[in-house]
Amino acid sequence: MTENNVATTMDAVVRARADEHPAAEMVIDPKTRLTYAELDRTTAHLAGVLVAAGVGKGSRVGLLMPNSAQWVQIAVAVTRIGATLVPLSTLLRPPELRTQLQVGSVQYLIAVEQFRGRNYLAELESSPTGDRMLSHPRLPALRHVLSTSELTGATAPSYTVTVADALTATVTPADPLAIMFTSGSRGLPKAVIHSHGNAFAAVRSGLSARLIDDTTRLYLPMPFFWVGGFGGGVLSALLAGATLVTEDIPAPEATLHLLRQERVNLFRGWPDQAESLARQAKQLGVAVPPLRAGSLPALLPEHMRAQPGARANLFGMTESFGPYCGYPADTDMPRSAWGSCGRPFEGMEVRIADPDSGVPVSTGTVGVIQLRGPHTLRGMCRRSRAELFTIDGFYSTGDLGHLDGEGFLFYHGRSDDMFKVSGATVYPSEVEGALRSLPGISAAFVTNITGAQGDRVAAAVVCDTATTTTEHLRTAAKSILSSFKVPSVWLLLDSDDSIPRGSTGKIDILGLRKLLTPHP
Repeated sequence: MTENNVATTMDAVVRARADEHPAAEMVIDPKTRLTYAELDRTTAHLAGVLVAAGVGKGSRVGLLMPNSAQWVQIAVAVTRIGATLVPLSTLLRPPELRTQLQVGSVQYLIAVEQFRGRNYLAELESSPTGDRMLSHPRLPALRHVLSTSELTGATAPSYTVTVADALTATVTPADPLAIMFTSGSRGLPKAVIHSHGNAFAAVRSGLSARLIDDTTRLYLPMPFFWVGGFGGGVLSALLAGATLVTEDIPAPEATLHLLRQERVNLFRGWPDQAESLARQAKQLGVAVPPLRAGSLPALLPEHMRAQPGARANLFGMTESFGPYCGYPADTDMPRSAWGSCGRPFEGMEVRIADPDSGVPVSTGTVGVIQLRGPHTLRGMCRRSRAELFTIDGFYSTGDLGHLDGEGFLFYHGRSDDMFKVSGATVYPSEVEGALRSLPGISAAFVTNITGAQGDRVAAAVVCDTATTTTEHLRTAAKSILSSFKVPSVWLLLDSDDSIPRGSTGKIDILGLRKLLTPHP
């Protein structure tokens, strides 16, 4: 479907690209390369396979696999026919995965057989309660589980391809495209719903600022199961007619070879990813291939790097389907705006409100960032609209910031206790709950401490026995938490008497950080 001749559904975008640039490469991984024509043809067939398995418009389909051309094919096939894609993180431990399947009411699960030594389907089947996944009491919606090889190796009956093609014609921009998970502060993850129309419009609004067009060969190390990879990588390439280069497990030598071999000219992602790759390239004695201005500065030669703060820090979140503020990545902002996130993109209204009253504040005043507009989330699973939006339709992000007189947004941190480790969101309350569930732990107190490589997870735990060790706790935590949530700094206590508290008994976070910060 098109609106003002702009493709606004997955099927319309894929067909348009196949018609305009059939031989152009859409996605490349170390084993596979797909042109836009091949993407159109293979996903039409795959859609028929999905229909034969029972998937239809409105079905919720979980996808659990690492970055690859196959991930793109499955995601496109699912959403072409109007089913809702639910990307699932390969970092999830079984309890976390079950929770996301439950919160997202996932009906069909497609999972890779093996990745990094893990068999996800076997892990899910080996429930502590003995329940098989398809009859698990917490997963009443789950109907069918497929391995990726089972799916891609299947032959679609001709009638199902016809049915799939008919389904694509019924999909509208208002229909759900994806449910994207982001950590929740109350134990349950937030399952954010985006439609075809709002997701594609959000991505399209930031393409020029990120310098992505049909001449771009983009490498993005972000996982596709997060909005940075799905929106910033997969959908950005599709909308721009660009080529996306990806790999399942980035490793310095292999990544540098891939960048060279595939003539990558734009490297986007998190700054620490680029800094790490640049350091490792130097250690290996391997040159970083030439990249365009607008790539992350650590990978550019000195003469192409801007002064600190001169370029915008693209700023966004899962609820905005990626960046909602920015500035051309190869252009210095006005001096007064240095250090800012740039200006809001078209289709996004930003206002700053008092954290307590919710009343809008004046220009230059720090408050909570609120968003409104056609590019924002459509809702969240198991949350009412009244819980999410103000009476006049703004979504309160929980981020603190201020707008200057020219409309540039400056970020001032979080209004709650959230922090990020290598770009991934961590809520201390979630980690604390997980640690308290471990045998021998009666209390846990978690916060972030800042080091040379950015924020780290730090935990003070009260142990019931003197034989508990840090190594034991770290191993146990890895079985129930994603790797980036596992504390790297531990303090073992026999009581919580030394935990700093304020006059009301609440934890003093600054004091806790000081307690947990390693001293020489």
